[in-house]
Amino acid sequence: MAAKDRLFVLDIDYADPAFAPRRFYCKDSVTVEGLLALFPERAGHIELVRVPWPRPRAAVVEALGEANQNLPALAFAEGGFANDIEAVLAALHTRHGFPERHP
Repeated sequence: MAAKDRLFVLDIDYADPAFAPRRFYCKDSVTVEGLLALFPERAGHIELVRVPWPRPRAAVVEALGEANQNLPALAFAEGGFANDIEAVLAALHTRHGFPERHP
């Protein structure tokens, strides 16, 4: 089986102690998860990895390095990554055939 790109996103519900007892979600992580849900045939070629909000994010550090913990992040199977929302969306389009977001 060929290696897949891995999409790292934040857990869908997390707490930030600075704002207790409020709960949060990451709008960019929700955006890319929604895109995957709308196009499951394309999403099947990507491994989705949910990680906890607090840093350090061990799985992300292991894959991308400590300085690259911004999420969502798409780690390319052959090496390299995108970890800002515009670059992740562009990579999902060019690498996996997802539609482009309208400007």
